[in-house]
Amino acid sequence: MKIVILGSGVIGVTSAWYLNQAGHEVTVIDREAGPALETSFGNAGEISPGYSAPWAAPGIPMKALKWMFMRHAPLVINLRPDAHKVGWLGKMLLNCTSAAYAVNKSRMVRIAEYSRDCLRDLRAETGIHYDERTQGTLQVFRDPHQVESAAKDIAVLKADGVPFEVLDADGCVAYEPGLKKFKPQIAGGLRLPGDETGDCFKFTNALGEMAKAKGVTFRWNTEITGLETEGDRIVAARAGAERITADAFIVAFGSYSPFLVRPLGINLPIYPLKGYSLTVPIRDEARAPVSTVMDETYKVAITRLGDRIRVGGLAEINGFNMALDPRRRATLDKSLTDLFEGACDPAEALFWCGLRPMTPDGTPIIGRTRFSNLYLNTGHGTLGWTMSAGSGRLIADIVSGRKTEIDATDLGYDRYLSERQAGHKPALAA
Repeated sequence: MKIVILGSGVIGVTSAWYLNQAGHEVTVIDREAGPALETSFGNAGEISPGYSAPWAAPGIPMKALKWMFMRHAPLVINLRPDAHKVGWLGKMLLNCTSAAYAVNKSRMVRIAEYSRDCLRDLRAETGIHYDERTQGTLQVFRDPHQVESAAKDIAVLKADGVPFEVLDADGCVAYEPGLKKFKPQIAGGLRLPGDETGDCFKFTNALGEMAKAKGVTFRWNTEITGLETEGDRIVAARAGAERITADAFIVAFGSYSPFLVRPLGINLPIYPLKGYSLTVPIRDEARAPVSTVMDETYKVAITRLGDRIRVGGLAEINGFNMALDPRRRATLDKSLTDLFEGACDPAEALFWCGLRPMTPDGTPIIGRTRFSNLYLNTGHGTLGWTMSAGSGRLIADIVSGRKTEIDATDLGYDRYLSERQAGHKPALAA
């Protein structure tokens, strides 16, 4: 088939790779001048299936109220009323139950584990390099209550067969020697040895070049303004006055996906969750992280990317605002200097922000729509890099009419239609 992919972030490019491998003629279209120049550009760098968990969790509403009065809050909500924001937050609150959390996390871990396996296969097949490391991730707890709260996550890890280690302060320092100075403040840790790290921007550009060499066409600086329909099919994507035709279309526009499909009656419950990062050169190798360390208190990930450190995280519910807030930088600085003091000079850091396309239940939307040739691969939230290879492989199998290697029946847009018919209650069963 002739397939058009709308979006060239890591999700769009991995989709293009696997669809090309399946024998299709693929064109990727993006308004930017190259791949991975928006959300995929400066993310935290972690590929962490075991830490794949929805922000919608028991206790989050109360924590969010407490965070409103914290200087270094991991979640910030702009209280200016906005219908889209209020509606999305309402759906998210409905998912803040133990039952919904268990189902949503299980879905997320399923696709994230599959994605990591697909990435390993892709790396073996192509020899692609992107400052990758396969040395696991370590979640560091500063407070004993955080250790206790990790029990529900550990239960899901056990149920899904994800390897893990519960560590004391000595165990944390054994895996991450750069934490030695911070050791007295460590209450415990949770390590996932199967997790990986890498530069998403480097990966997406390298894979894009490989895909181009295989025959994938990339059209840059092309803004899609709408989709034309006839009956239950999309007949063209519009770029100004130009009509771009294909046999199938895949929407991978991240946070901007809802704007494209809303005129078609598809109301994607996706909201832009703004995140921030610092990228800073390493000055002292001995004090730098070996892999990824997650600071649970501030929801910040500190990742080794070659000769650099990437500090990423935080969540700001503030629409499509792309201003760089110095208060968010101060939080990233604090987490970095607390845990890895002397590893680098934060003053040398590149400060960046991006919009993650978040669904209320945290699970991406991958699959068909009511239009027979229109597909979605979007809504990955903070886990687009973690879930990218698996999401690309899944959508390629779905579009090609092949049996998927993991269950994808509860990942599509239909799950939201079912919830609406049930009275806006969150899905509690896969």
